[in-house]
Amino acid sequence: MHPALNLTLADTFNIGTILLLISYLVFAFYYRLYNKVWEYASTHELLAVVKAVTLATLIQGLGEYFFNNYFHFRIQVSLWMLLVLSIGGIRFIWRIYRDGFLSVSSDSKKTLIIGAGSAGVMVARQLIKSKNSELKPIAFIDDDSQKYKMQILDIPVVGDSSKICEVVEKLEVDNIIIAIPSLSKKSLNRIFEECSKTSAKTQILPMIEDLMTGKLSVNEFRDVQVEDLLGRETVELDIESISEYVTGKTVLVTGAGGSIGSEICRQICKFNPQKIVLVGHGENSIYQIDMELRKNYADRIEIVPVIGDIQDRMRIFEIMEEHLPFMVYHAAAHKHVPLMEYNPREAVKNNILGTKNVAEAAETYNVNTFVLISSDKAVNPTNVMGATKRFAELIIQSLAKNSNTKFVAVRFGNVLGSRGSVIPLFKRQIQTGGPLTVTHPEMTRYFMTIPEASRLVIQAGTLAKGGEVFVLDMGEPVKIVDLAKNLIRLSGFSVEDIGIQYSGLRPGEKMYEELLNENEIHAEHVFPKIHIGKTKVIHAELLYRLINKLLTMSEDEMCETLIAVANNKYDRSPLLSVVTQ
Repeated sequence: MHPALNLTLADTFNIGTILLLISYLVFAFYYRLYNKVWEYASTHELLAVVKAVTLATLIQGLGEYFFNNYFHFRIQVSLWMLLVLSIGGIRFIWRIYRDGFLSVSSDSKKTLIIGAGSAGVMVARQLIKSKNSELKPIAFIDDDSQKYKMQILDIPVVGDSSKICEVVEKLEVDNIIIAIPSLSKKSLNRIFEECSKTSAKTQILPMIEDLMTGKLSVNEFRDVQVEDLLGRETVELDIESISEYVTGKTVLVTGAGGSIGSEICRQICKFNPQKIVLVGHGENSIYQIDMELRKNYADRIEIVPVIGDIQDRMRIFEIMEEHLPFMVYHAAAHKHVPLMEYNPREAVKNNILGTKNVAEAAETYNVNTFVLISSDKAVNPTNVMGATKRFAELIIQSLAKNSNTKFVAVRFGNVLGSRGSVIPLFKRQIQTGGPLTVTHPEMTRYFMTIPEASRLVIQAGTLAKGGEVFVLDMGEPVKIVDLAKNLIRLSGFSVEDIGIQYSGLRPGEKMYEELLNENEIHAEHVFPKIHIGKTKVIHAELLYRLINKLLTMSEDEMCETLIAVANNKYDRSPLLSVVTQ
C-alpha cells in the first residue's frame, strides 16, 4: 500500500478535480457523447452518460485512495449523482423543452390513432417529437379490451372501433390515422366505414415496404386508396420459382407500354432476364417504359424498345426472327367494350388477327412459352370485345395441339388503375363536382390490382403445359356502386354532395361478369388461387375458315358470327353458310 502523502485538503481537491476532468473527457470521447444529437436523445444516450460518469468518478475515487489511503464513499456517491444530474440534465433539457412546449401548437390538428400496437405507438412517438408535424395525437382506438382506459406515451386508449364516431365528435378530432399494418381488407373496410361517417380526414400508415426502403417515413401518411377497400386479400403468388424460368433468357412482351404489359416488364426484370424486348404500337408509352427500365436495370439487362403493330404480320415475324425469345407475353389488345361495339372490324383485326400473327410467329421461331392475356369477358360473351378475346383463346388452343411451343391463356377481371378502369372516370367526375355515372345499382365486377394481374400472368408461364386457360380465384365480385361510394368518401366528399346517377347498360355490357362458365369449372386449384378451365376447342380447319371469312362480312354478320362462335352456337346464321362453303 502506498504510504499516505499527508496532502492538504486543497491539494487533494485539485488532484481529484484534475483526475475527474481528464478521465471524464476520455470516457466521454470513448462513448461518443460529443457526437450525439441530443435533440433526439433517449435511454441509450442516458446510459452512455451514466457509464462515462461512473468510470470517471471511480478513477477519481481510486486516485484519492492512492494519495490519502482513504475513500470517501458518501462523497463519491453524492458526486456521481450530481454529475449524472448536471451532465445528463443539460443534454436532455432541450428534448424536454421541445417535447413539452415546441411540439404543441395552437395550429396543431387533433389526431386520433387507430391501433395502439407497436405501429401505432411508433406513429404517436414520431408525431410527438416531430417539429414539422401539424398533427397532435390525443387518443388511441384499439379493439383490445385490455388496453381500454390505459395510457401510452401519456395518450389515453379511449375505446374500440365502434366508438370512432363518438370519440371524434367528443374530442373534436381533425385527423384519423389507421396504424395497423396487419389489418385485413375486410376489417379495414369496416373501420373506414366508421371513419367516413365523421368529418375527420382519414389516412393510413405507409406500406411496410415503403418504410423499410426509405421511400416514406412513418409520419408521411398516405390517403386510403380504393385498392385498400376491395374487401378481399391481395393474392400473393409464389414468384420465387419464376427466377429459374426467366433468369438469363430473352423475353418479349407485346403491348409493353400498356398498364398490364408495362407491369409485366417490371416484374420480369426483377428476375434478371438476359434481354427484354418491349413491343408496342404507341411510341410515347414504349419510350416511357424503356426509360424507366433503363434507369433501374440497364447495367445488367439488355432492353430493346421496338415499335411495331401486331396487325403487321411481316413486321411481327421480323421481330421474332431477330430476337428469338424464350417466352412471349401477349398483352396487346383492344379492350374497351362499348368502343369495340362501334368498331367491330378493328376489334377483329387487332384481337384476332393480331393474336394469330404473334402466335404463329412464336411457333415458327420455336418460342418455348406463349402467354395470352385474356379477359373474364371471354366467358359467355355478349359483346364484340369479349368474343374476340375468346377467338384469341381458340387460336392459341388450336396451335397448342401440335406445337412444340406451350400456348396458354390467362383470364382475369377488371384491373384497378389500368387505362380501361372505371376509377379514372369516377375521379374525373368527382373533380367536376359529379354526379358519378353507374350503369346499374346491381352491376358487379371482379377487381384486382395491376401487380396482382401481372404476377398471375408470369406465374402461368411457369405452369404451362400447353392449351390451358388459367383463371385466378378472384374472390367475391364487387358492386360498382359500392366502389363509387368508397371513392367519393376517399375524395373527402359525401355521397349526397357528389351524387350517383344510373345511366343504364351500354352497348355490349353485361350485368355480371364470369371467369368460367358452369361447364368449364375445375374445382381443384393447380396452384394456390389458380384454376384451369375446361374450355371447348374448335376444329382448326373450321376456326381458320371462320377467321378468313370474318372481314368479308358486313358488320352485323361479323358481330353475330363472333358471338355465336364464342358461345359454341354453330347452328346460327351466318355460320352455316360459312361452314358449308
